[in-house]
Amino acid sequence: MYQEEQLLPISALQHYLFCKRRAALVFTEGQWADNRYTVEGTQLHERADDPKRSQRLSEVRIERAVGLCSYRWGLSGKADVIEFHRTDEADQFRIKIIEYKRGKPKRRLDRPFQVQLCAQALCVEDMLGYSVESAAIYYGLARQRLSVELDLELREQTAAAILQLHELIESRRTPLPIYKQRKCSACSLNNLCMPAAIRPVATAARYITRLINESGEL
Repeated sequence: MYQEEQLLPISALQHYLFCKRRAALVFTEGQWADNRYTVEGTQLHERADDPKRSQRLSEVRIERAVGLCSYRWGLSGKADVIEFHRTDEADQFRIKIIEYKRGKPKRRLDRPFQVQLCAQALCVEDMLGYSVESAAIYYGLARQRLSVELDLELREQTAAAILQLHELIESRRTPLPIYKQRKCSACSLNNLCMPAAIRPVATAARYITRLINESGEL
């Protein structure tokens, strides 16, 4: 069990899986910068998270901007949308969580979103004692809802990521950058992180060392 001062934002998991250095810059050093993508994402969440748009229908209750907190997982945050679907059993619900993202589905980037969504499900299960059976990500630009299977593999990956995130933040250390042009150029913290400037400089010594390692000879 974690203490209140150890609670981390659920959203930190997405940052951590995208880039460990980014997570440390934001959640250890307190640095932040916006770009077009983060601003558009914030605007989308503001519309989705309006509690006034919550609905109570005969078969489903739709709640928005639902606060989440779990001392078991050491996480806090909110879910954009939680749907409570009635069942034939009294006081029993099928729960579905929906997370809003600005862009379009991209296989190489979707996993961090899915882990963040699964972490929300773990928190809901810890808080309410109900099993979360389904989840989805709504992509604003594509206007598309993509179902996410909360299977054992995703749950295990999420649990491992939560533990690793806590270890990173508790270490108070910011990892050195791993420069990847496409990823780094799209990151809003590029000018603060300066990944290209901190890249190891090619030297004759490194070149010779590489040749030795490749040939296995002195």
